Amino acid sequence: MKKCSVLVFCLVLFTSVNGQFRAGVARKSITPDTPMWLSGYASRTQPSTGVQHDIWVKALAIEDNNKNRIVIVTTDILGLSHDISEEAARRVIKAHGMERSQLLMNSSHTHSAPVIWPALSVIFDLNQADQQAAMRYAEKLTDSIVEAVALSFADMVPAQLSYGRGEAGFSVNRREATDKGVVIGINAEGPVDHSVPVLKVTDMTGKVKAILFGYTCHNTTSRTYLINGDYSGFAQLEVEKMYPGATAMYIAGCGADQNPNPRGTLELAAEHGKTLADAVGKALNGELITLRPPVRTSYTVTDLHFKPVDPAVYRNEMTGSDIYMQRRARLILEAYNKGWDMSTYKYPVQAVRFNKDFTILGLTGEVVIDYAIAARKRFPGENMFVAGYCTEVQCYIPSKRILSEGGYEPESSMIYYGFPGPFSENVEEKVMDAVTLVMKRTGAKR
Repeated sequence: MKKCSVLVFCLVLFTSVNGQFRAGVARKSITPDTPMWLSGYASRTQPSTGVQHDIWVKALAIEDNNKNRIVIVTTDILGLSHDISEEAARRVIKAHGMERSQLLMNSSHTHSAPVIWPALSVIFDLNQADQQAAMRYAEKLTDSIVEAVALSFADMVPAQLSYGRGEAGFSVNRREATDKGVVIGINAEGPVDHSVPVLKVTDMTGKVKAILFGYTCHNTTSRTYLINGDYSGFAQLEVEKMYPGATAMYIAGCGADQNPNPRGTLELAAEHGKTLADAVGKALNGELITLRPPVRTSYTVTDLHFKPVDPAVYRNEMTGSDIYMQRRARLILEAYNKGWDMSTYKYPVQAVRFNKDFTILGLTGEVVIDYAIAARKRFPGENMFVAGYCTEVQCYIPSKRILSEGGYEPESSMIYYGFPGPFSENVEEKVMDAVTLVMKRTGAKR
């Protein structure tokens, strides 16, 4: 009897020390069955011609021993629309009794995945059949997110979480200063982030269930008509070869002004994917930090203001020769004439913090690297990965520095996203105030 009691005590002690989390992982394919227009490049002239590899929605559910939760959802697409993000969140929260802060959605920003209408609708001229196909795909994507989350909860078992860090050097700053202003090129002196954060999830037998890794770089290695996840899709496949049975998940960093180098072909995308996967493997074979509970989460929404623009500017654009400016102007003038408020954009920010061991800061949209630098500077004691492309991808989010320099990210990109123009000069201040709020709510100290 005493031996039995000792055995039970040891099992309970082992579970309390090593099984402080429960975790589950699941995936749903979002590869379309028929050709579809691909998002990201206005220069494309036809729908997709085939599939290089499948693209996915993947969900990782984590719960600590006090029932604090986080579900991380990754998607191999350009970015979620506001409609999809809101609907998926509403359904997940209702089905699982969650708070909004407990759901973190991120998109890889591959430019070789289907159109997520109505995001970037300005760059397309879809006929009725293509428009309906895009709507059906959006509905399937929403369903797949909800289903993947449900499956991840059904898969939950006692688990251990650990963190490591690698490095991959193929990203470069793309904001090149020229006599004609800042252009998309190569800025060898510009800020970059080559770190590769890695979160490993194992069950209590030591079997790897999931590997979540990140990188800060645009997913734009190739311009192809084949559906694929670009370098991040290839990297996930390579990591899953290294760890058979595990689910590899990619989370994008603040790579709005970072490009892969070199780029231009699928072969280079595969090469960068292998480089990134090798960095993940090296991190997992190195020294790892065991993550501890609790899981703390926070979510807020702030208003980002646009600079006021005279409607006459858009009337002039309507009669100009640039088709993309015409389409943007039509959207703005229709909204203006209906009395809709076009002065602000509601911007979500969230944080996920595993005790004092590891933090994911989730920023919405195409976020430039200055925000990752600023967040780490504001919270220097945090082991933090700053993710961009979270929640929804509606436009670029420039820093004050980049806004003053001009160029594609703060200015002309707004045409293709259908927004009324550059943000106001306080955009960085507003975002960073929201960052400070969610970080402090999770217990972080400046």
